[in-house]
Amino acid sequence: MLTPADHLALADWLIIGGYIAGIILMGARLGRGQKDTRDYFLGSRNVSWWGVGLSILATETSALSFLAVPALAYATDLAFIQIIFGYVIARIGLAMAVVPFYFRGEIYSPYQLLTKSFGPAAGRLGGGFFLLSGVLAAGVRVYVTCIPIQLMLGLQILPAILLFVGLSLVYTYVGGIKAVIWTDVVQFVLFMAGALFTLGYIAQATNGGLAGALEQAAAAGKLHWFNPSFSWTMPFNLWMGLLGGTAQVMSSHGADQLIVQRVLTCRSVADGRKALVLSAVIILPLFLVFLLTGTLLWAYYQQFQLAIPLPKSQAGFAQNDYIYPIFILTVIPSVFKGLLVVAILAAAMSSVSSALSALASVSSMDFCRGLFWPGRTERFYFRMSRFATVFWALLLVLVAYASRQATTVLNWAFSLNGLTSGALLGAVLLALGTKPGRARPLVFGMIISLAAMIGIDGWGKDLVAWPWYTLIGTCITVVVTWFMRPWHRSARGERPVNRNTCGDR
Repeated sequence: MLTPADHLALADWLIIGGYIAGIILMGARLGRGQKDTRDYFLGSRNVSWWGVGLSILATETSALSFLAVPALAYATDLAFIQIIFGYVIARIGLAMAVVPFYFRGEIYSPYQLLTKSFGPAAGRLGGGFFLLSGVLAAGVRVYVTCIPIQLMLGLQILPAILLFVGLSLVYTYVGGIKAVIWTDVVQFVLFMAGALFTLGYIAQATNGGLAGALEQAAAAGKLHWFNPSFSWTMPFNLWMGLLGGTAQVMSSHGADQLIVQRVLTCRSVADGRKALVLSAVIILPLFLVFLLTGTLLWAYYQQFQLAIPLPKSQAGFAQNDYIYPIFILTVIPSVFKGLLVVAILAAAMSSVSSALSALASVSSMDFCRGLFWPGRTERFYFRMSRFATVFWALLLVLVAYASRQATTVLNWAFSLNGLTSGALLGAVLLALGTKPGRARPLVFGMIISLAAMIGIDGWGKDLVAWPWYTLIGTCITVVVTWFMRPWHRSARGERPVNRNTCGDR
């Protein structure tokens, strides 16, 4: 393991400490004046659209993206960019077609849309699916982030997890969603600046400059990015992006509380649309920077040897995933080195604080308020919301520590999310596009979708790559629900709530 004292100067430590102190103080300041759950989870619905748009980007750009995407390009080529095409298409489609439904009444999560159309059982199953997939995916991201923290700061894995989650918890607990969004904005600026600086620094440090590095990469096939052949398996292809990637982001940005919560803080439909379109404009160049960073790292290390040997692979972290952190510690000069460590911390903390807020929101508003403790005072729910934030932080620590048994970081995290994302997207599409109905057909459809995706992930992952998971799960949910509906038209029991009402409050 690297010894941080050999690679981080006093100036670097001061920059890291200053960032941590500054982000916590910022979160605490933004938390002033909160009185109820509307302030805590919706930011009083007066957050600027551009802040929401940058927060969306920061939330989805975890340390997983910051480290593993360059490592992917280092090991292969630029073909992952085809997946991002679908990311852009989905955001624009959601902005035009789905955002207006978020502002009909006041809702706290997309699962309340399911309650309005199909009844409480459907809404709570959707919320339960989110809590399951959200805590698992966020736990993996915590673990991934703690690998470079362990590498760079010289900590063991458990203390690194505790430190990292604890720092994210402090400002999330105090400041709520408003603190999360505006710290996300700062963190996005930091890691974007860090990524651009690294790209430029590698180019000038490589013999022949940027042109020489790209020429060398092109000769080795590292700039290959376009694959028009259809395939359910790897490698990445255009259809994975246009179909699989679009469905994936339709779910993550339209049916997943992690992102939808941000849109719900906007002032109006127009602002919600602008936030999503802003993220659509930036997402493609952002991932292109990450991929080119990996390509240039490959060119650099064709000319120069690693200053230290690559550490052995850990469960969930391949050898190539160490390339970027090692380059930062051994090649980047002091001060800039500290800033890049901060960029990694910023990318990681933004995604974890967002997960804490989203998990607390659904558990508090969809379950505690709507099911277990209805009719209590607003003060009670406000205190319960902060308690829920602490609870999910503790659970993230447990999941992150258990994630040491993962085998592949990038694929494992995405496949975890894909197990429930199709069921959630299918449910939301049915809620928005069909007449209100009984909950039971939708519940069957979502459960069968989850079971099928667990089977595919367990026994068919060599036949179906993770970019297809959401699309397959969505189709199963819609088909099964549609087939079951005639059998339950005369069923007695739950009565769906009119979708034009506010639903659970």
